[in-house]
Parts: sequence; structure tokens; C-alpha cells
Amino acid sequence: MRYLLLSTPILALAALAPVAHAQAPQAAPPAQAVPQPTAPAVESAAAAKPLDTLFEALKRERDPEKAKGIASQVIAEMNDSGSATVNLLMQWSEDAIKEKKNAAALDFLDRVTLLDPAFTEGWNRRATLHYTMGDQRKAMADIAEVLKREPRHFGALAGLAGILTEAGDDDIALKAWERYLNVYPADREAQEAVSKLSEKIAGNRT
Repeated sequence: MRYLLLSTPILALAALAPVAHAQAPQAAPPAQAVPQPTAPAVESAAAAKPLDTLFEALKRERDPEKAKGIASQVIAEMNDSGSATVNLLMQWSEDAIKEKKNAAALDFLDRVTLLDPAFTEGWNRRATLHYTMGDQRKAMADIAEVLKREPRHFGALAGLAGILTEAGDDDIALKAWERYLNVYPADREAQEAVSKLSEKIAGNRT
């Protein structure tokens, strides 16, 4: 299905823009107002370390098969919210999608994004569901939320690149694939996508 959303380039540029400001921790309230503001931050930092290590390994790895194994570990790490409630809602959404109960799946995923907006997989799965339901605008909006929270999320970057390619926004799609390869350089399919898009863009300019 081919489509062209007028807002797609704007959303895509927002998703691809530098997101350092989104990653910075929020300022803690005064200590006297909230005596224990640092505890969650400490836990969050500790939880992020395994993922950071995996992303660093993925960026260094040049063997496609080994990189694929690391990528699987990254996905497994990102799929665990650390909350039994959120994980259960994610499981329910997966079951509902398999049963083609998309409305129920959306309801579960809406709850996930409300309960834990920092959990990127809630946004990512909802983006995928919106896309499969034909709502590219909402899919793009959710992808932007994913990349705002985790700019290294190669699944969201691939989804972004795919939507932009279908929309005919080749220049921005190429930027998305290049950013993908900066995170996951050994992915051969992404390498081929970049090569084909580059050739297509060059051909259109001659």
C-alpha cells in the first residue's frame, strides 16, 4: 500500500533530531520536599548498564551472525519492563494481536504507555499495531516517542525507515537507515537498504 502523509516528513525529522535533551534526567525536587528522590534514579541507572553494554558490543561487532545474537539480547532486555503489571499487559496485548482483537490490544498498550511512559516497548508495539491497522500517522507518532526515550532502538529506526520509504520520502528514509547502521552496523539487510536507496536518490538527481 502506497501513501503520502503530509505530516510524515515533519514527524520523521522530529524523530531523527538530536534527542540529548530527552535523555537527560529530570531535575530532582528539593531534598526537604521529597526526602528520597534519588532511589529510583539509582535503580534506573543500574538497570540501564546491561543495555548500554549490549549496545556498545553491537556497535563494535562486525560478524553478522554474532551481531544477530547480540541484537536478540538487546531485544530481550528492552522487552522486560521490570514491572509484573506492565509485562502482563504486554503479554495480553500480544495474545490479543494473535487473535486479531486489535481494539483490545490497543487498550492494553494504551494502559502500558500510561502506567510506564518510559518503557519504550509499549510505544514500539503500539506503533507496530497502528501500522498494521493502516494508521501510519499514529505509528509515526509512537515511533517518535520510542526514539525520544531510546535513540538506539534499531527496531523503531527500521520501522521509521520503512514507512518513509513507502511514503516516497527517500532522503529522510536514508538518514533513518544510516542512523540504524550506526547502532547495528553488521546488519546486512540494512546495508542493502542503504545501498539501494543511495543509488535511487543518485539516479533521481541525474
